[in-house]
Amino acid sequence: MAFDRMESPTYLASLLARTFSRALQERGRKLGFAPGQFPILLELWSEEGLTQRQLIDRLDAEQATIANTLARMERDGLIERRRHPTDRRAQQIFLSDKARAMQGEAIAAAMSADEALLSGFRRFERELMKEYMRMAILNGLRD
Repeated sequence: MAFDRMESPTYLASLLARTFSRALQERGRKLGFAPGQFPILLELWSEEGLTQRQLIDRLDAEQATIANTLARMERDGLIERRRHPTDRRAQQIFLSDKARAMQGEAIAAAMSADEALLSGFRRFERELMKEYMRMAILNGLRD
């Protein structure tokens, strides 16, 4: 039996994720961030001073992935780490002035990427697609 990858939701979701990531990468590069850094930036724009463990939990990501991404963000001047006031083993993560200043433009870049990739979709089709994506994600979390 032949496997038609274009009929596989798993394959299509992976391809779609890479397509969205590339669209954000093009826009984010101009501002000084990478697509993998965007979820961390969103969390820190919402609440600064999080620990690496809190970011791992909130983003449901691997420890090594978050550690490497934070190291790059620190190198690129987007974050700074400070000793946690009550837990000597932990560090809190704060945005740099550069990262704070790019918030509006970065969110606009992400929205622009969404808009470009959903071009031609009617409003209800966009809403249905997002709802179906949320449902699939929830189903995956139940496994």
